[in-house]
Amino acid sequence: MTDNDHSEAEDVKITDNRKIDPETGAPRVSEDAPEAPASEPDPIAELTADLQRLQAEYSNYRKRVDRDRELVRDQVISGTLSELLPILDDIGRARAHEELEGGFKSVGESLESTVARLGMKKFGEPGDAFDPMRHEAIAHEYSDEVTSSTCIAVFQPGYEFAGRVIRAAIVSVADPGAPAETETV
Repeated sequence: MTDNDHSEAEDVKITDNRKIDPETGAPRVSEDAPEAPASEPDPIAELTADLQRLQAEYSNYRKRVDRDRELVRDQVISGTLSELLPILDDIGRARAHEELEGGFKSVGESLESTVARLGMKKFGEPGDAFDPMRHEAIAHEYSDEVTSSTCIAVFQPGYEFAGRVIRAAIVSVADPGAPAETETV
């Protein structure tokens, strides 16, 4: 090594910038570093806040997945029940004509009780208040016997599942009073 190389090696300064002393494990305080401002955030508080935020996000995600899963379940059941409506209509017509007897009666009642147990509800009776969200009117008349729009005849019952109308009831509606007569000039 030459004197020139030796002098360059003496000019090299090694600084240990580790914040924790590896021998004692104690935090180092730099003599030339200014004191930390009082408003410096606490790393434990930051990590705690991050963890709480992450837990809240996961909880919201889990609730959203559960809600979506329940919605898909209801849609599948609703779709299946809507496919059974023509069979339920046939059973109802057979009952109305007193042809629901024997083994067929047992099967029909079993099917009706099964769809009711799954949550499907039948609606639409004469005398019900007319609701355009639940009833489809195919005939209209006026009557002094009613005080509001009322279903007077039901041609096909309606069904609902989980608060949603699967099929509207087909009805005839009566409104109160007589129609206003128009004057001809």
